[in-house]
Amino acid sequence: MEQPLVLTFDIGTQSARCLLVNKYGGFEDMEQKRYEVPYISKQPGYAEQSPGFYFDVISEMSKTLLERNSDKTERIIAVSLTCIRDTVLCLDKNRRPLRDIILWLDEREADDEGQIPPLKRALFALVGMEESVSILYRASASNWIKQNERSLWEKTDKYVMLSAYLNYLLTGKLKDSTANMIGHVPFDYKNRCWMKPGSLTRCVCDVEPEKLCELVPSGAVIGSVTDEASRKTGIPAGLPLIATGSDKGCETLGMSVIKPNQAAIAFGTTATLQMAVKDYFEPQPFMPAYPAVPNDMYNPEFEVFRGFWMISWFVEQFGAADRAEAEKQGMSVERYLDEKIKDIEPGAGGLILQPFWTPGITNPRASGAIVGFSDFHTRYHMYRAVIEGICMELYHGLDTMQKRSKLTVSELYAGGGGTSSPVVCQIAADVFGLPVHRIQTHEACAVGCAMSAFISKGVYKDYEDAISHMVQKKDVFIPNERNHGIYMKIYNKAYSRLASKLKSIEKHLHNFQTGGH
Repeated sequence: MEQPLVLTFDIGTQSARCLLVNKYGGFEDMEQKRYEVPYISKQPGYAEQSPGFYFDVISEMSKTLLERNSDKTERIIAVSLTCIRDTVLCLDKNRRPLRDIILWLDEREADDEGQIPPLKRALFALVGMEESVSILYRASASNWIKQNERSLWEKTDKYVMLSAYLNYLLTGKLKDSTANMIGHVPFDYKNRCWMKPGSLTRCVCDVEPEKLCELVPSGAVIGSVTDEASRKTGIPAGLPLIATGSDKGCETLGMSVIKPNQAAIAFGTTATLQMAVKDYFEPQPFMPAYPAVPNDMYNPEFEVFRGFWMISWFVEQFGAADRAEAEKQGMSVERYLDEKIKDIEPGAGGLILQPFWTPGITNPRASGAIVGFSDFHTRYHMYRAVIEGICMELYHGLDTMQKRSKLTVSELYAGGGGTSSPVVCQIAADVFGLPVHRIQTHEACAVGCAMSAFISKGVYKDYEDAISHMVQKKDVFIPNERNHGIYMKIYNKAYSRLASKLKSIEKHLHNFQTGGH
């Protein structure tokens, strides 16, 4: 009997992929589409996209892939889809979009003045979270729409994530997975359901209950591909669409992280560290543990916003000569820079970087910083400091989560574009003092997404069974104990103290940056 396949879609911020995934986690074929225009900025800081954009991409990719693999169509047993988080639409009663999609990286802000009830604001202030709650309120797209597009909000019948809308276009069913509910929506993360009216934090992004869609567990059948969707996409009508989870949740699963002694590092545009745990805990105060793809687990997450985007920033600002030389030698600029930094001692000659080019919720005034410059430093010391700073902050995240959970992580699994660099992987191993396992493919997200479908269709009994067959490890980076010792001295004596030392001036820096002086 021929191997079953799952037709899997991974819809990202800058590109999308359509893959035929077999039961061993291999890709029999793949179609990728890089967006010419990832988003539209009608005003500075806005990030929107036309309502039909992502489904058009899905249709284009699937038609091309399936026409090329017409002999494999009968082997497809299900469809699975994962996409970017916190990306939202307003739909009318006929399920037609009322405005453009608002993406997760949109920076518009609602006005929070007088919006949080005084008693609740006092409670938030008591636990030191008043400013963070204000930031969350301002960042909620639903709050902005209510204030600035009131008539549109009144016409909104359903307020949904992009994942729900794509599910609807494929099946005619407006349903979403509980494992997709990561963003500014009134979701009870611990109980994996919509918040009850009157919940303490519902006021932060309070969407009327009737405007929220039906939620189903991961692995459930959302619906079958309709005849109309089949005509547009080329996907055989009647194939089941299986609920999965968010792109980050699928990526963590696709890196084989499912045990409490494991953690996943994603070296992507946003650098993240996720654990997989049975018992709910908040990885940072007031920050929830996200629902994992397995329905009985959570993914507490620590983020470094603009993580490996900083590599692109560095190359753009300082790497023109290196890019030119790399082209002469027929290699990528990242590989060229790896060669330049691999022999620099840990600690980058005393340079320390605080990677808060974009701050987080719990430390909203934090700013990026590089300290320790001397006249012998080169741009290569600075480049190594960027990588070390990201790894140091992720280590801080792991240290925090281990203390809050009383769990001990002994294995790290790495994915994302940054893992193409063995130097980055080795630095990570040395900083954490733990083995870093690099998986075979950069498409871990697609592997994790396909797992839910294979389990739902009975190919595998559970996620552990699926992981044992579908995740192939490429290699492992063993920490250098000497280097780890150096990094721990830097972390304990300098890095961990840097944020608190800078805190007193960051308000003033923020005022200068925003023109407030």
